[in-house]
This record gives sequence, structure tokens and C-alpha cells, in this order.
Amino acid sequence: MATLPNPLPKLAADPSGRGLGLRLPLGRLIDATDGGPWHEPLLWHAEQSASSGNWTALGVPAGRAGLLPVLVDLGGSQGGPEEWELMPDGVSYPGDHDAEEVLTELWEEYAAEDDEWPGLTGGAALAADPDTRAAEVADTLAGGRAWFKEPHLALVPARRSADIPAALGWTGPLNYVDDVAQLCAVLRSWEDRFGIRVVGIGFDRLVLSVAAPPTSRAEAEAVAAEHFALCPDNVLQQHDGTFAAYARQLLDERTTWTFWWD
Repeated sequence: MATLPNPLPKLAADPSGRGLGLRLPLGRLIDATDGGPWHEPLLWHAEQSASSGNWTALGVPAGRAGLLPVLVDLGGSQGGPEEWELMPDGVSYPGDHDAEEVLTELWEEYAAEDDEWPGLTGGAALAADPDTRAAEVADTLAGGRAWFKEPHLALVPARRSADIPAALGWTGPLNYVDDVAQLCAVLRSWEDRFGIRVVGIGFDRLVLSVAAPPTSRAEAEAVAAEHFALCPDNVLQQHDGTFAAYARQLLDERTTWTFWWD
């Protein structure tokens, strides 16, 4: 994967990050992968659990240093990122993939044989600034939402929020998508159309903030089709197996989209 210069190695000698214009709390650099230590850190995460305000206080200045914030769950059954079997060596560049091609192929593999792929839906109007919405969702997640047991603020070297899973070599959707850059191509498209940001990552769970959510049943059902293609378990195992039920959930949960892969 084509990557930006990684500022994280500087934190080994400067843990506070002052040389990068940061004031970091005590934290850890993670370089563990499925194949052994990576040649440079993949992320930094704080030792203490996240609290309200962390995202804004640390994430905004980190962006100016080439690092993007995300909450990582250290309390899941698989432990923290060092136990996630990350595979950065198997990741291509998200920009080399087309979101509609990725979703079409996945739809054809997992949808019923007589269900035709409806195509990408149009974008929605912004209901909030995407970065402001991301900070709000991060504060909610840090406050104890059930999706994460122990969220910690992390910083990842990435061009844009949608690329964070690729920058990590995340393997959460490995049973469905061989190359996580394909997932990121879809996330890039959702950034453009729905103002999403990657706010949380666990071993097999992804939490997105949404600044331009669907506002009608028809829009929600069109988005539900894209969600099903990318993550069939979201529909089949959590919302009685129907797009209509899942679409209703999208209209109820306007600020956040969550995904879980078996």
C-alpha cells in the first residue's frame, strides 16, 4: 500500500510527541502483526481508557502531524490491537479499487440469486460537519456504549479516515474481503456521499460516524443494500434478516453505523 511518511517512530524517543506539536498522555506504540513485528509502528494508543473530550483535544492537533484518531477496543475477547493478527503486508492501495465494483462483486456472492444489485445510491445532505459528528460519536463511544468494552484513543498514520483500516492491515472482515483496501474503497465512497468517519475499530467490529444519513425509507433501503453487500451479517443476524427492518434501524440510528463480521 502507498503510505504517507509515518511520524510514529519519532514517539519512541519523544513519547509526549512535543516534537510533533502534540502533548500525548502515556501510551504504547504497536508494531505486532500476524507475521511478527512490523518494520515501523502501525499505531499509538493511550494507556488509559478514552474519556469525553479526548478525541477533540488530541485528534485535531494529531491531524496536523499526519496522524488520524480512532478508538480501539482493548477489552474484547481477542484483546487489543497487538492480538488482532494485523496483516499490513497484504494490503493494496484503496484508491486502486472502485467502490461500486467491490460492492457489486460482494452482492453477487452473498445476495439471493434473483436479487439484482440496485447500484450505488446518491448521497444525502449534510446534517452536521463530519469531523464534529465524529467527535460527538467518539465521546458517546468513550462514555460506555455497548459496542466497545474498553475504548482507548489511538493515532494512525493515514491520508484520510476511510483509509485507517488499510493503514493498520486490519483483518476484521477477512472472511468476506481478502484485501481490506477494498473495504476502504467503499468507506471512501461513503465519506464522499454520507460524511462518514472511522471512529472505532475492534477485532471484528467497525464503528462509523455519519454526518449525512438517509432521511427517508427509500433512501435507507438503498443504503441497506450497500451495507448488506459489505457486511451480510449486519442484516442477516441482527435485524430479522430483512432490508426493511434494517432500514428502520438506519433511520433510528442516524449518527452511527456499526458493522460486525463473523
